[in-house]
Amino acid sequence: MINVKEKWALITGASRGLGRLCALAMAEQGCNLVLHSRNVEHCNGVLDEVKALGVEAYTLQAELSDMKQLENMLDEIDKRGTQIDIIFNNAGLQTTYRTEFLKTPVSDYETSFKINTIAPMMICYHFIEGMKERGFGRIINTSSDINLEPQQGPYSASKAALDKVTRDLGYAYRNSNVIISLSNPAWCKTDMGGTNAFFEPESAIPGLLVGAFVDDKKSGRLFNAQDFKDMTLAEAVEKAETQKSPY
Repeated sequence: MINVKEKWALITGASRGLGRLCALAMAEQGCNLVLHSRNVEHCNGVLDEVKALGVEAYTLQAELSDMKQLENMLDEIDKRGTQIDIIFNNAGLQTTYRTEFLKTPVSDYETSFKINTIAPMMICYHFIEGMKERGFGRIINTSSDINLEPQQGPYSASKAALDKVTRDLGYAYRNSNVIISLSNPAWCKTDMGGTNAFFEPESAIPGLLVGAFVDDKKSGRLFNAQDFKDMTLAEAVEKAETQKSPY
């Protein structure tokens, strides 16, 4: 299990839910944080919480369906001189549950792919060569296990596409110290998941974190967070490292 003290992690969608929990857990490990939200004011609470744990942190805003806003956010990170070591592409959007799925509008697919697939990959592309040059990097893209539900077709399709391009990117960096993983939190009781979800969001920690702490040069793995429920972080990382790479 690696030491992330004084490294820098970018967490998208950090203002609430799973993103906030990831931010707090990483801060407890001494990791400095760039906290993203659609509205920077939404991150003020978590910013105070992580700073109280003794780490450096700042907030940035961008609407991830707007590629210009995303570019401006990435440029701001560069201007500040922050070298991103770890990326949690946590932010996501589920447009709506379409009971009449045959009437799903084009806009559902366009928005879903921009936020759930394109934005995460643009973030990866922006930082990954710097990680390679410095000899360290961890990328964790958030997957989903939604399946056989055409009512959620745009969300499901955009996450399936993210899975594919994440594994492909991981293959390009295989056997390096840039490790690229997928994490599946399962259906949690967040603002997006709703109150009928199966799991409390805290149950997804540390399963959502293990991709940042593995140290075995294996990319392309999907870590199902509920497989690590109630484990310590060290126990979760030890278990994660037994999981084979798909390559």
